Amino acid sequence: MDQVEVDLVGKLSMRSEPFRQWWAAHDVRYHQTGRKRLHHPIVGDLELEYEVMEISADSGLRLAVFSAEPGTRSAEALDLLESWIAKPDSVAAHRD
Repeated sequence: MDQVEVDLVGKLSMRSEPFRQWWAAHDVRYHQTGRKRLHHPIVGDLELEYEVMEISADSGLRLAVFSAEPGTRSAEALDLLESWIAKPDSVAAHRD
């Protein structure tokens, strides 16, 4: 935050109890994009890029999309996990 923003937050905090409570409760670690490192119990460590998008149909809802850079070990691990998902066509073929 620049000095103008700091001053504004200070003034609002001094004059408004609701603002003071809201400001104290805000999560400053919320990010819209970035990189996450996750550990999957079967395929191991994954390094994934993510983007969070607001859902306009319902305030407060967000959709997070994760992806791996093509050609990386993380992409190969996701491909392996995807291969384990039963395809609707193959499930129907086994029922007949």
